[in-house]
Amino acid sequence: MSELVVQENDPFLTSDVVVEILKQLRAIDTYDTYDGLTEAQIIDPLILTKERRREIPIVGDPDEITLARVKVYYNTIATLVEKKTKLMAVPVINITHEGFGRAFVLTGKLIVVDKILRDVHRFGFPSLEEMCVKTEEVVEKAAALIEKYREVAEA
Repeated sequence: MSELVVQENDPFLTSDVVVEILKQLRAIDTYDTYDGLTEAQIIDPLILTKERRREIPIVGDPDEITLARVKVYYNTIATLVEKKTKLMAVPVINITHEGFGRAFVLTGKLIVVDKILRDVHRFGFPSLEEMCVKTEEVVEKAAALIEKYREVAEA
């Protein structure tokens, strides 16, 4: 994965989703490995084109960096839900060492996101655009659930 697939001028680099993911990634970068890197270079490992996906074995255990990216992604969803609804949203993630598990985003006593995770070692999106579109859809569905069941979300 040496060549970047995300270009520096990609319009999705300024989307709310990518901006929040970048904040979250920089927040967990305790060793300053992202210092001096551009936004495109930091977000690029989350983009798994068909060629990149082929390079990753079908069966494998996720490494700590991949697990951190999954956590960042669901933290991002929770943060965007919180910004949209003005109610605290909390991600809860459980992943086995084999890369299987579940991710929830909770608002009050309401589960607003519920995703079964498989093959986490291959976590990523085909393009930056698809990552943004899918994430925005998840956030919109979560906000609609909160609106519908506001009393539970505020409990």
